[in-house]
This record gives sequence, structure tokens and C-alpha cells, in this order.
Amino acid sequence: MTRKTPSLADSVRTTGDGVEILDRRVYPFERRWVRCATLEDVAVAIERMVTQSHGPLFAATAGMALAAREARDAAPGDAASRLRAAGRRLIATRPTNHHIRDAVQEILRATVDGPLADASGEELVPAVAEAAAAHDAAYRARCAALGVHAATLLPDGARVLTHCWGDAYLVAAVQAAEDLGKRLEFVCTETRPYLQGARLTAATLVEMGYRPTVITDGMVPAAFADGLADVAMVASDRVTMDGHVVNKVGTLAVALAARAFDVPFYVLAHGPDPHSPGIADVEIEHRDGTEVLHALGARTAAEGTVGYYPAFDATPPRLITRIVTEKGAYDPADLAAAHPPVGTSTGGLTGTAGGTAGVR
Repeated sequence: MTRKTPSLADSVRTTGDGVEILDRRVYPFERRWVRCATLEDVAVAIERMVTQSHGPLFAATAGMALAAREARDAAPGDAASRLRAAGRRLIATRPTNHHIRDAVQEILRATVDGPLADASGEELVPAVAEAAAAHDAAYRARCAALGVHAATLLPDGARVLTHCWGDAYLVAAVQAAEDLGKRLEFVCTETRPYLQGARLTAATLVEMGYRPTVITDGMVPAAFADGLADVAMVASDRVTMDGHVVNKVGTLAVALAARAFDVPFYVLAHGPDPHSPGIADVEIEHRDGTEVLHALGARTAAEGTVGYYPAFDATPPRLITRIVTEKGAYDPADLAAAHPPVGTSTGGLTGTAGGTAGVR
């Protein structure tokens, strides 16, 4: 089946002189690309919400390729040091979501921490670009496999409630359901304060030929009570080895409502993070509270008020029906056994400073 690729599935592009990132802060009302001429520009774009959800992963791999270009004239040793520093800068932009960390590690293992330890800057440029492209392709393939397993859980005609923007996970699940001859319906939480569910999820589903219903975050219990949705399906920014799911704040509320109304609650994930045995091992980003006092650039709260903004929350395993990965759909208690840790060394890349936490 030939499909049109949704716009947000191809939102980072490398050019001859930099990286361009589709600005998700204004999408779908504007289709504006932010041009990044340097690695630092890419890092700042991630921090400032130009790209969100899985977008920062692709921005990071492109950023690593750009960093290699910046170190083109560096001697062996110095080129490697500059590339590792670039990786640390990118990882620091998103401490909760570990996909940037994993991408950086893969690129470094394929180059300066592997067979090209003594390479010059000139030699690293094509090698890093190749490693970045390979990681992107592997990530998309894993999402496609995950989507197939998710689709098998959804009956034909299922009314699926989503929270925030599941990005490649959601797109893959929807396409796999279509391949199985299933037609789904969707209810999307708007997702305060950046409205990703209303602007990104709903817009992408419309682009894919659906007519989703948008609700405010506080309407989730009412939606279940009214029979508006009969399945909840969310993505994840990190899953711990013991089955806790970290995702956009509000996910816990969806899970609690789903449990109260006996609605299956499914989580889409690449698998547990081997560096996170339990929830105490995950840094939960807290943003400037003033961000919740605004929506789409306009202030929504009275002067003199203050805001509180944990960008993510954690859903305990007892509230989760299944965690779906590229290997299958698992009870949270069985997830770690199905995904044993492999190569968990971070090479000193985690817990680095250098940037403001990004959010979804």
C-alpha cells in the first residue's frame, strides 16, 4: 500500500549548510522551518520546543552530523573530543526522554568510541552522517514493528483515546491497523500547556483521513463514562525496568480514569531503559511554571498568579494493561525479562550539564 507520509513524520531535514526543523510550536497553523546552522542552534531548538516527542531524536542525529562537519578540520583526538562534547550538549536538552542519549551513544560507538577512535575530522564527517542515517532507519523500523503489535490489540471500530502526541508510535499503529482492515476512531486530549494533542495528534490523524474528537485534559473521566472511548493508548518517554511509565504530564490521570471505568490502558514503548531500574532513577523535568499561565502565546491566567509545571508524570505498573514494544505486548511484570539489558555503558554521557530541560 502506498501512503502519503504525514508531515510530522518527516520534520527534520539536513541541508548543505545546516539542519532545518519543522516548528511544532506553530504547526498546523503555520508550516515554518527553523534553520540551524550549528550544533548549538540544534540544541537550543530542542530546548525551546521547536520540536517535541520523537522529533528531538531526529534533530539530535542530524545535530551530530552537523557537529562532525564543524570539526572537519580537527586533528585526530581533538575531533573525537569535540564530537563527544556535542553529544553531551544534546543529551542535556532532554533529561527525561532517553532517546537522544541512546542515539548519541550509537553514533559514538559506530565512530569515535569504536573503529574510528583515531580518525581525523575529515574522516569523521561521512562516517557520522552514515551512522546517524542508520540509527534513524533502525528507529523507524522498530516503530513499524511496534505498530503491528499495537494494532493486534485494537478491535475493528475501536474508539481510542490518546494523550499528547505519540508521533511515530501512533502513526505506525494506525497504519498497521489499516493493513489489518481495521478502521479506528480517536479521541485526543488537547494536552496543556502546549496543546500537542489538539495541534499535532489531531492534525496528523486528519491528514491520515480520520476525524478525531478533541477534548480538554479534564474531560477524560467523562469521556469514558459517556462511552466516547473504549481503549486508552499513549506513548512513553521512558519506561523503567520495573514497569513504571514516564510520559507527558496528565498520563497518570488518564490511567487512573481508565482503571476506574475498566478501560484497557496500553503504552507504546521501545522497551525499558536499562539505566532506570525504578522510577527513582528517572529525572522528571520541571519547567518554568509561567509556561502553564499561557496558551499559544497568550496569557490565560490573571496577573499575580503562579504556575507549577512538572513536564512528565509516572504511571505505576498496576495501572497498565500492556506495554507494547517491537517484540510484542507485555504485562509490565514481564517486560524486563523480554528486554534484558545489553550494553548499558553510557560512556560518561548521562547526567551532563549544558542546557535547559526540554519538554513534550
